[in-house]
Amino acid sequence: MLRTMSAKHEVQLLLKKLPDDCSLEDIQYHLYVLEKVRHGLDAAKSQTVSQEEAESRLSKWLSE
Repeated sequence: MLRTMSAKHEVQLLLKKLPDDCSLEDIQYHLYVLEKVRHGLDAAKSQTVSQEEAESRLSKWLSE
């Protein structure tokens, strides 16, 4: 079973990767990107279709 990291743990890992002289704006930007990536991955999990369904949809679209 795959466990997802807590937000706190993700932030701790992010802070370890950033240089010591980074600004608050740098941290805010990286947190923003991290949240957008997390949101995108969650959306991808809930909105996926099978290969067969994708091919079926494409064939209908291409034949119109």
